[in-house]
Amino acid sequence: MKSELEDLSLKYNNPEIYSEITEKLALAKENREKYVEEFKKEVSERLLEEGLNITIKGRAKAISSIYRKMLKQGVPFEEVFDNYAIRIIYKSDAKNEKFLAWKIYSIVTDLYHSNPLRMRDWITRPRSTAYESLHLTVLGPDKKWIEVQIRSERMDEIAEKGVAAHYRYKEGFKNNSDDQNFERWVGEIREVLEQQQNLSTTELLDNIKLNLYSKEVFVFTPKGEIKILPVGSTALDFAFSVHSDLGNKCLGAKINGKLVPISHVLQNGDQVDILSSQNQKPKMDWLEFVVTSKAKSKIKTYLNSQKSSAVTEGKEMLQRKLRHAKLPFNDEEINKMQKFFNLKTSQELFLGFQEGNLDTGDLRRYIESKNVFNNLINRFRKSPTKNEVFEDHGQSNLDLIVFGKDEEKLNYTFAKCCNVIPGDKIFGFITISEGIKVHSDNCPNAINLRAQYDYRVMPAKWVNEESFKNRVKIEIEGLDRLGMINDITQVISNSMAMDMKSMTISSNNGLFTGAINLEVRNRSQLEETFKKLKNINGVSRVKRL
Repeated sequence: MKSELEDLSLKYNNPEIYSEITEKLALAKENREKYVEEFKKEVSERLLEEGLNITIKGRAKAISSIYRKMLKQGVPFEEVFDNYAIRIIYKSDAKNEKFLAWKIYSIVTDLYHSNPLRMRDWITRPRSTAYESLHLTVLGPDKKWIEVQIRSERMDEIAEKGVAAHYRYKEGFKNNSDDQNFERWVGEIREVLEQQQNLSTTELLDNIKLNLYSKEVFVFTPKGEIKILPVGSTALDFAFSVHSDLGNKCLGAKINGKLVPISHVLQNGDQVDILSSQNQKPKMDWLEFVVTSKAKSKIKTYLNSQKSSAVTEGKEMLQRKLRHAKLPFNDEEINKMQKFFNLKTSQELFLGFQEGNLDTGDLRRYIESKNVFNNLINRFRKSPTKNEVFEDHGQSNLDLIVFGKDEEKLNYTFAKCCNVIPGDKIFGFITISEGIKVHSDNCPNAINLRAQYDYRVMPAKWVNEESFKNRVKIEIEGLDRLGMINDITQVISNSMAMDMKSMTISSNNGLFTGAINLEVRNRSQLEETFKKLKNINGVSRVKRL
């Protein structure tokens, strides 16, 4: 897990280096495997001649480990000494354990030149984690450096299983049943971890606590073999504990000769005989009554694979329907359909057609909605100078805003929910009865419109904002004093040369509040006006309403 976390950290912190090392390791894989096999063959022959009972494993080093060596030694990938590692594991009793380690060391260094600077002896002085091993780096068959680790079966088990294994050997067990219990305990932890790809972190921890720290029930197979399961386990849990395939096809069970459903909770001493059928398949409701992590994981794996198949089938069905309707099958069209049917993902869209929740009638409704909007847009195009139905006198100006990727000039009106002025970020929204409405991106309705009706939203941009005048209402507050109104009007009328349509000022306990209606050309003119008004002595706040 440590190596995996370090590799993932490197992948996200330094993706270029990670990809480079990964690619080079992949390219060298065949040569590396051939090289390791040659090394293992030569060493094995010599060690077997000495009557040693050994196992040899070869592997590439972790990507993060290689990168650390590149940094530490200041060299490229090709010059890192030992990208490969060989582990020699030997059988030994406690008395001869150290002697055999050094004997193997002697044989390996007779065969290959070693680098004395890279010798590590953690047998004479084990590490604080109880790790014991001899590490040496030798020049292998093709004159490439390779790391060799020499350790006994006991040392290897401590290195693999950690402190639990260390205390097992340190304290010793009084009888063989303790030994078996320990092996089962470690085995169950490994099984939970191996199934974790289908579990969330919370589920993983719950399963470890459930499987390892709960009380247990002891039940029997038809042949009298004992199966140990957590309290609350059902006949279906038992079936999965015997074999995954038996669990997937479990139809029911005979408990002590009596027929029971797969959800039947097992009791101590029950003899369980599973009934299966080739036609039986895992179902979603099975997850409600199984308790072991293995059963849950296998059921989820099967359901996910079935869902994946259904999504693929639904995708193909939709593709055929769109082809008949002469519509493109691409990401843009799928996203529009997804929004139209108010679905969160494209998978839900495909499943809808596969399961029958969506059909040809729904697709026809979607196509008709597209035609309505296309007809509306065509209608706007046919009337380039005037469209009385959608005209909003004083605000509609075909030279001011363009729409869509092609930047077309279309008739539009400004939405009343947001006071748009030139320079604001805007978008067009196609309504059914009132044509194209232009909204500000900051409009209170913008989020809802984009979320619910994204397929009716059109990109829009300003093209001739200087020729446009728009009425804006602003609010101004501050400390009242003699000449305040004069200073405000001086900024608006003289300094900014703006037309002030109306102004109301009220004063109370030395504080004043005012509302002013202005006619502005664009956003930059309004922002400059705000800046100058805020610089007036006593003005504390200016905001656009």
